[in-house]
Amino acid sequence: MPTSNVRIRAASEGDAAALARLAEQTFRDTFAESNSAENMQRHCEASYGEQLQLAEIRSPEMETWLVEDGSRLVAYAQLRSGTAPAVVSARHPIEIQRFYVHADAHGRGVARALMEHVFARAVQLSADVVWLGVWERNPRAIAFYRKLEFELVGEHVFKLGDDPQRDLLMRRALGP
Repeated sequence: MPTSNVRIRAASEGDAAALARLAEQTFRDTFAESNSAENMQRHCEASYGEQLQLAEIRSPEMETWLVEDGSRLVAYAQLRSGTAPAVVSARHPIEIQRFYVHADAHGRGVARALMEHVFARAVQLSADVVWLGVWERNPRAIAFYRKLEFELVGEHVFKLGDDPQRDLLMRRALGP
């Protein structure tokens, strides 16, 4: 899938079911090998599902952006306004709450195109910094974020089921 065919658009209420499927699938594809089936199931039940995604799409604090290849969703990102951990240090931070690309779209420029869209949108929302948490055992994602000039600023605990895991906190300044 060349990036010239990538279409990025805002999620609408009608996307909730397809987004729930993509969100759960990309999460499982990324983390299932390294986590117990029980913890994966607990997390997925608590985090994904049509009604949960619908609530996120409707939330005034969030924006969900989808990447399509024809009529098929292949990636998504969610931005969330609000407070950030103190180590992020920003006047107006925006969190990249989720950023996932389907495995068959890896290495094709989809992630970069979506991230460039996220940066542009964050600037439109007057953000001076974007930040995110990434599992310390996800080297592919960490390398991608570093390539895009994110810097490591701290860590926090991400609870996957009953397993407390270490997420690295990364930030990237926006603008000049």
